[in-house]
Amino acid sequence: MVGIGGVGGYFGGLLAKQFQNSEEVSLYFLARGQNLAAIQTNGLTIIKGRERFTVKPHLATDDPKLIGPVDYVVLCIKNYDLDECLSQLKPCIAEHSIILPLLNGVDHRGKIHAAYPQNMVLAGCVYLVARLTAAGVIENTGKVSSLFFGLKEVIDERFLCLEAIFKQADIVATLTNEIEQVIWTKFVFVSAIATATSFYNQSVRQILEGQEMDSSLRQLIQEVCNLAKASSIKLPQDIEQQTYQNISKLPDATTSSMQVDMMKHSNKTELESLTGYVVHQLEQLNLPSPVFKLMYDGLRLRMLNH
Repeated sequence: MVGIGGVGGYFGGLLAKQFQNSEEVSLYFLARGQNLAAIQTNGLTIIKGRERFTVKPHLATDDPKLIGPVDYVVLCIKNYDLDECLSQLKPCIAEHSIILPLLNGVDHRGKIHAAYPQNMVLAGCVYLVARLTAAGVIENTGKVSSLFFGLKEVIDERFLCLEAIFKQADIVATLTNEIEQVIWTKFVFVSAIATATSFYNQSVRQILEGQEMDSSLRQLIQEVCNLAKASSIKLPQDIEQQTYQNISKLPDATTSSMQVDMMKHSNKTELESLTGYVVHQLEQLNLPSPVFKLMYDGLRLRMLNH
């Protein structure tokens, strides 16, 4: 597991709980900083509702050489860390290694393929509300914690093995060859809500209750759906309505991780992969993106002025 934040920490914690004494499955955490130090000293603590447990993987380290070649690499990092991460991972990647990225966005598999052309790179997607609340502590505050992965029209025994490993750890995992639709359904949701919450610096509820902000959110959803359609992605006919309804069901105070990064005045955000990608792709297709473009330009300017 590469990156032990909300996604990597939660799913990694479930895997560690199941396999910490296993002779068949060895689990490694590639982490860094205070989070790594806390896991090495006290283990990783997972909190979900009233449930709380602490586990340790086979090894937690920031040095891929100490891990060596593995069967599966699960990438749970942010898009902006991908290039650096891929160059560091070389000691872990053998010819048979399968790479499963669980990143937001839809443009990262190409980068992974370019770095490791001989390796199988799966497509993956998670629905999870979990955050690193303190070093070595992950809290899941959502009702859904599901993981989808696969490749279009490809099923391999090694994929089935990975699905079995996930399921043994009580992870709600689904191997599907319709993964492209699953990823784009989430991308429509995430790109719209991350862009809106970051631009307005408001919670989901505040945006839904503000007439102008709500109208802009609906337009964002429409624009990214136009991109999916133009890219020949088969999404449900009512995808716009479905996305808006799913956003409406989020807890009132919900923000996005991109918004949190913006508030911290971080130089690293998911702006390019979640907002810029939509703008650039629609431009290439000669399709309009008035609201995405307005917000992208505004957010870029805000970052430059930090």
